[in-house]
Amino acid sequence: MIDVSRERFEELVSEALDTIPAELAREMRNIVVTVVDDPPEPNLLGLYTGIPLTERGDWYSGVLPDRIEIYRNPICRMCSSEEHVVDEVRITVVHEVGHHFGIDDDRLHELGW
Repeated sequence: MIDVSRERFEELVSEALDTIPAELAREMRNIVVTVVDDPPEPNLLGLYTGIPLTERGDWYSGVLPDRIEIYRNPICRMCSSEEHVVDEVRITVVHEVGHHFGIDDDRLHELGW
């Protein structure tokens, strides 16, 4: 386990978001990414809640933003160094962003995320 401050962890999440290719980042719509200390379920590292881009139609307007939560404590618990935290944060962020684009867990795991 490693202790990473909330501020540093938020920086790592921001840095992970910056690694998303610009052409994909431009397509991200109506979404907020936040850091939360503890998940609603044990062993959860991140969670996407919302309506994926692939499911939005003409009816989609006036909807609250989708939400990606990245859980600090479980990621820190599973890591032994800050470098490991950096890797896990990036994997988790990309995984949850993948859900925003409509990619399911099975396919994300096939892709290595």
